[in-house]
Amino acid sequence: MKFLLSAILMSFAALAAAEDAGHLEVQTTVHKQEVIVNDAGESETRLVPADLVVPGESVFYTITFTNVGEDAADNVVITNPIADDLMYVDGSAFGPGMDILFSVDGGVTFASADELTVVEDGEVRDARSGDFTHVRWVMQNDLKAGAQGIARFAAVLE
Repeated sequence: MKFLLSAILMSFAALAAAEDAGHLEVQTTVHKQEVIVNDAGESETRLVPADLVVPGESVFYTITFTNVGEDAADNVVITNPIADDLMYVDGSAFGPGMDILFSVDGGVTFASADELTVVEDGEVRDARSGDFTHVRWVMQNDLKAGAQGIARFAAVLE
């Protein structure tokens, strides 16, 4: 539980920059999957609040943002850190109408996943999902006044 609270706080801190622009209201939720068996004996998977996460479990970050301004918001960028104890799940980030970029250097630079490299033992190699420190979504179009957007990614607690 202690881990999860720090991860949530990191997410809010990162998204506050978008809210400071005065146009966006941003909310982050963290869920995990739960498998239940219904009365008919069938398994059903659903997302539930991630109050407690144990190593090996996946968490799903959902970032919802709304343009609360009177004008369209242009150049909307949402950035979310990936906590040190989490490993990004390859291919899980999505956001309709957005380019998805990643950082391997603590959020200093961003590029598409296939463009990133890291130095390991003095050798340069292609970055892997476990190397990612941040996820960034860049909207391709303006966000109209009153409109809402969504971005999501999954990570596993190591």
